[in-house]
Amino acid sequence: MSGKPPAGHFRLLYFASATSYTRKSSDDFPAPLPITDLPELLEKKYPGIEKAVLSSSAITVNLDYVDVKEEQQAATTSEESKPMVIQEGDEVAIIPPVSSG
Repeated sequence: MSGKPPAGHFRLLYFASATSYTRKSSDDFPAPLPITDLPELLEKKYPGIEKAVLSSSAITVNLDYVDVKEEQQAATTSEESKPMVIQEGDEVAIIPPVSSG
């Protein structure tokens, strides 16, 4: 897939084992979406992905790493702290660990 996601959507890129699991290189999802809702969204679309891929993967939004667990914790411990929200046109990536050998 090239170019930008459709209006009102963000693009999620899959790499390595995430690509193998989803059998895709990317998906487009409606925006806005709190980053803390992303694992549940993916688990509904690809059952088992949270344990198999997401639990050990990094996530980036527009090339910046985001700690989803930290975002979830901040949102539940502080009424003032809101989780990051993925916006229309954002590029999100799931980056599994890379092994070498």
